[in-house]
Amino acid sequence: MAITEPQKYTKADFESENDVRWCPGCGDYAILSAIQTVMPTLGIPKEKFVFVSGIGCSSRFPHYMSCYGFHTIHGRALTVATGVKSINPELSVWVITGDGDGLSIGGNHLMHAIRRNQDLKILLFNNKIYGLTKGQYSPTSELGKKTKSTPYGSIDNPVNPVSIAIASGATFVARTLDKNVKHMIEIFKKAAAHKGIAFIEIYQNCLVFNDDAFKDFTEKDIKDDHSVYIEDSKPLIFGKNSDKAIKLNGFSPEIINSSNGNSREILTYNEKTEDRGLSYVIGQMGVENPDLPVAFGVLRSVEQPTYQERLLEQERLAKEKSKKVSLEQILNAGDTWIVK
Repeated sequence: MAITEPQKYTKADFESENDVRWCPGCGDYAILSAIQTVMPTLGIPKEKFVFVSGIGCSSRFPHYMSCYGFHTIHGRALTVATGVKSINPELSVWVITGDGDGLSIGGNHLMHAIRRNQDLKILLFNNKIYGLTKGQYSPTSELGKKTKSTPYGSIDNPVNPVSIAIASGATFVARTLDKNVKHMIEIFKKAAAHKGIAFIEIYQNCLVFNDDAFKDFTEKDIKDDHSVYIEDSKPLIFGKNSDKAIKLNGFSPEIINSSNGNSREILTYNEKTEDRGLSYVIGQMGVENPDLPVAFGVLRSVEQPTYQERLLEQERLAKEKSKKVSLEQILNAGDTWIVK
């Protein structure tokens, strides 16, 4: 039998013929382009990819990918994705959701998919607003946010997506943003290589209903002072002139000068640490305390058995223990009765 070479794909092979119908300038375009750039590099046959989404602007995503996909109902993308992956573990299953779809109506499914370590890749587009339904506040909208549904300002405390993921036990957690395409591509590749749940929060600008929500991290003159990019086993140094660093005072991060001979105080981050405590603390920087920079990059990456591995092993053991019986024996097993 002749051995055939694996098919080589290009970005164009993952671009569907459907017109992309997001608002001009929407950050979703950049995310879509980044994903379509990454897919051909993974060495996975095109028919092995499945993209599953719920409801929202982000959830149009499967229509624009030339591979298998499901556009499901509000908040339920993870339930469908779980079924797809469990029945066919060989598939590479990606879930596309938003801060409303994934954290409001879908929050319960998100938490349980994460704690089970489903072998899924979750991309949560966070624009801090409901875009598809025309600008209501979302679970990530800041306190006091004035919208059509909160004309006097939101009185809800916002949630931090990566904090939820880490607290739920996610084995891979990362944060990136739409205007840093190079970084997105790097993060997506790492997520694809991870075995188990991979949760990625993407800061995504909604030009129409919440423009400039993330300008502190994208504007050229200020972004370096508001962002710290994590690299595994490297010190947390940031700032326009790389003159700032993060140190830990107990469990509290602080900003120090990186050039005052205090290099021993600078926090060196290890994404593979099993203890979730430090990941949680770093993931809250800039979100809970605006005086600190927001951390971008991989916050956690550890190895644990996946749900699918445990499911297959349980099935194997059950088959080994079970005796072969006929259908008649099964129907007449246990408590039976005759109806006259």
